[in-house]
Amino acid sequence: MIPVPGFEGRRIAVFGLGRSGLTAARALKAGGALPVLWDDSVSSRMQAEAEGFAVEDLTVADWSGFAALVLSPGAPLTHPKPHWTVDKAHEAGIEIIGDIELFARALAALPEGQRPRVVAITGTNGKSTTTALIGWVLKQAGLTVHVGGNIGIGVLALPEPTPEAVYVIEVSSYQLDLTTTFAPDVAILTNISPDHLDRHGGMEGYVAAKARLFQGYGQGRFALIGTDEPAGRKLHNQLIGLPGTLTAVTTKVLSAGGGRRGGTNPDNVMGRYPGRRGELFLEGRMMNLEATDGELTGDGVAIADLRMARSLRGRHNAQNAAFAYAAARAVGVSHEAAVQGLISFPGLAHRMETVGTLGRVRFVNDSKATNADAARQALTSYDRSFWIAGGRAKQGGIDDLEELFPRVVEAFLIGEAAGPFAARLGETPHRISGDMATAVQQAYAAAAATGRDEVVLLSPAAASFDQYPDFEVRGEAFRAAVLALGATPMAPS
Repeated sequence: MIPVPGFEGRRIAVFGLGRSGLTAARALKAGGALPVLWDDSVSSRMQAEAEGFAVEDLTVADWSGFAALVLSPGAPLTHPKPHWTVDKAHEAGIEIIGDIELFARALAALPEGQRPRVVAITGTNGKSTTTALIGWVLKQAGLTVHVGGNIGIGVLALPEPTPEAVYVIEVSSYQLDLTTTFAPDVAILTNISPDHLDRHGGMEGYVAAKARLFQGYGQGRFALIGTDEPAGRKLHNQLIGLPGTLTAVTTKVLSAGGGRRGGTNPDNVMGRYPGRRGELFLEGRMMNLEATDGELTGDGVAIADLRMARSLRGRHNAQNAAFAYAAARAVGVSHEAAVQGLISFPGLAHRMETVGTLGRVRFVNDSKATNADAARQALTSYDRSFWIAGGRAKQGGIDDLEELFPRVVEAFLIGEAAGPFAARLGETPHRISGDMATAVQQAYAAAAATGRDEVVLLSPAAASFDQYPDFEVRGEAFRAAVLALGATPMAPS
C-alpha cells in the first residue's frame, strides 16, 4: 500500500467503495487522514465497517467538516449530470479528486531523490495490452516494476515507493477527470475514438479528459502519442515546441529509409547519423516511431522485426509494441533488452489470444473488443475469418467496419445486437446464432468445411452486458465452448 500524506487529522469524504474507493480509504488512513465512507450498496458499507472505517450517510452529513471528496471513477463528475456528492462538494467549496491524484500527491511528498518513475498509459483501445507489455519489458530488463491502476491492482494498493522502482499505470478517462497534479515521467496516449461520450458530454469532453494526462509535460518528461487519429494528431501538434521529448507513434512510414524491412541497423546509428541525431537515438529519444508491416522503425532506424513475436500480431499490436519500446528506452532500458522483451511477451487474455486449435482451425479470443474500432484491429489482422460478433451495441454499431466485410467469410451473431448487425452486414454471409456455444459450434463447422487453414475470431464489437457481467466472462465462455469441441488448448508463449 502507498500511504497518502497531506490530510493528517482531517476528515475526507469517500464515496464509492469498489476496488479504488476502499483502497483509497486505506491509503488515506495510513497517511493519517480520517476517511468517512459511504456507498449505495449495503454490503459495501458492511465491508467498510468490518475494516474499522467510519461509515456515515453522506446524504445528511455536514460537508463543511470535510477537506476533500474522493470520488469513485464510476460516479459521474459532470455528465449526464453530476453525482449528488459532486453537488455537495461544490456547495462546501472542497476539492474533488480520485485515486490517481492521491497517488500523484503521495509521490510528490517524497524527497526528490526518493521518488520512483511513473509511466502512465491511456487511450480508447490498446491501453491494457500496452500497460502489460511495458511492465513485461521492464521486468525482463531487470527493473523493479509495479503494474496497476485501471488494470489489475488499484494504484494505491501497489507496493510503497522506492527510488529504483518504476510504476506502470493504466488510467481511464474517468480517472483523469479527477486529477489536477498528476504528471508522469512518461505519458502515453495510444489512440482516441468515440467512447464513453455520455460521461464526458461528447467527443470534445472525452478528448479533453484524455489530454489531462499531459498537463505536466515539460523538461525531462516524455510524451508518446498515437497520431493515426485526428484527435491524437491535434494533441501532438499542441505539444510541439514545449520542453520535453515528444514522440509520434504511427502506422505510416514517415522517415526516409523506414518501413518495409528498411532502416539503418541500430549498431550503425552513429555511422549513419553522426552528431546529435545519432546521440538522441542512443539516449532513447525519437521523434517518430513507425509500426508497419510487422516491424518497428524509429527515425529511420530498424528497431524490431515483430514477425518473431507471436503475441503481437496485427497493426494495433505493432503500435502497442512501439509504445512499449519507447517507454522502456525512456526509463533507461537498452535497445537490445527492449527488443528482447517485446519478442518474448506472452500476451494478455481476451486480447487477440489464441485459445486453441482443432484440425486446421484456430480460435482467437478478442473479447476485449467492445467497440467497432477495437474489432477493426482484429479484423484487419486476418485476410479471412469466421467472425463471432454481437452483444450490447454501442453508438454506430458496426457501421464503420463495412470496408472490412469482404474479409469475413461468414459472421455468427450473438446477443441483443444480432438483429441490427445482421441488417448491417447485408449480403455478407451471416447467421444469427444467439448464444456463444451455438456460435462457436457453427463457426467451427463452417471453417472446417473449407479444408483450409482458417480462423474463428471472437471480436464482438459490442459490450458484453446483455449476456455476461464483463468481457472477461464472455471470453471465458468462448474458451470453454472451444475446448468443449475437443480443441487442443494453446500453450502460453
